[in-house]
Amino acid sequence: MEILVLYYSRYGNVANMAQHIARGIESVPHCCAKLRTVPPVSETCEAVAQTIPEEGAPYAQLEDLENCAGLLLGSPTRFGNMATPLKYFLDKTSGLWLSGALIDKPGGVFTSTSSLHGGQESTLLSMMIPLLHHGMMVMGLPYSEADLSHTQSGGTPYGASHVAGTDSRQSLTEEEQRLCQAQGRRMAETCKRLV
Repeated sequence: MEILVLYYSRYGNVANMAQHIARGIESVPHCCAKLRTVPPVSETCEAVAQTIPEEGAPYAQLEDLENCAGLLLGSPTRFGNMATPLKYFLDKTSGLWLSGALIDKPGGVFTSTSSLHGGQESTLLSMMIPLLHHGMMVMGLPYSEADLSHTQSGGTPYGASHVAGTDSRQSLTEEEQRLCQAQGRRMAETCKRLV
């Protein structure tokens, strides 16, 4: 069972979170994570991006969304909202919306911010909106995950989060890593129950 982990990462923090989420997914028997990213958006022109980036996960195709059993979306925060490259990709999914391809699939979200109060929850909510429009079942992280009650950095019931610091170089804390893995594991277990 393939679960899509689709993200945009500027400084590598969201990509690192995606790796931990993938570990959580793959800790569940018969489940595998498919990591995909989206290309950056140019300010000057709409240039065509290479099909495969020089490093990291391949770029997502609409078929990746159509064929996945579940979806986890990740983005850094941009003024309390998802980053433009991820929004740009999601804006091209109207064909999937018309066909109902994502209806009843589970979905979840994760983010990274520069500061503790940098808009994590509003960013997570902004990523949930397209999932709801597609008819997906949106999942968060329950407080049965003890790290939600103890973390001094990232972590929300809306989805996994990370505080990267103003220079974007702060590593994921142990709590943030466990919450990412818990979110991936919960997604995989839910997908298995739905089949």
